[in-house]
Amino acid sequence: MTGRPAPAVLPSPLRTWLGLIAALAALVVVALGVLYAGHDEPGRVDRWVIQPTADSVRPPWRRVALATDFLGEPAGAAMLVVAAVAGCLLLRRPRAAVFIVAGAAMAVGTTKVLKPMVGRTIHDGHLSYPSGHTASLTALALMVALLAAGRLGLGRTAGASLVRAAALVAGAAMGWAQVALGAHYPTDVLGGWCTALAVIPATAWLVDRTADAGRREPS
Repeated sequence: MTGRPAPAVLPSPLRTWLGLIAALAALVVVALGVLYAGHDEPGRVDRWVIQPTADSVRPPWRRVALATDFLGEPAGAAMLVVAAVAGCLLLRRPRAAVFIVAGAAMAVGTTKVLKPMVGRTIHDGHLSYPSGHTASLTALALMVALLAAGRLGLGRTAGASLVRAAALVAGAAMGWAQVALGAHYPTDVLGGWCTALAVIPATAWLVDRTADAGRREPS
């Protein structure tokens, strides 16, 4: 029996554009990783942006930074993922729910794999490249924007604008918090942001391909 096909999590008008963005983002992640491999201090670009310290921001903005930082912690990130998955299930979009879980896991997992490979450290030897917090929040924002673009039937221009805005806002917010709290160098944040841009389109394509292949199998 053939039912109505489940909506794709990667809207067709955005596939080519997102594929190019993902490829460029992956190149940036690799280039920065090679450039700062084994470093334990800020680079020239980092110092140009801000001299990383543990007290770059004062109250009341420090509380804002800490609240934003929490959204990238395991408990905060899990809370956001659960809320997004619940929303997908309420809308009867199980494929989207799988995408949220898979995308979040891939974004965080990729940063955890890259950190010991690059070996860049900050304060007391903590591995810092790329920023997992930035990758996590950017990934979730990207996924929600992609699902919204597909559900609203947005074309390439409007869909790309929505996805771009979501990625920029989430990345900038978490990136600011990480640098302000002295947890990451600015280039760590850029690496985390690009990690999400590289991983999420690939995950969306894989989820769609797997789900569609399953539908085509004979019962």
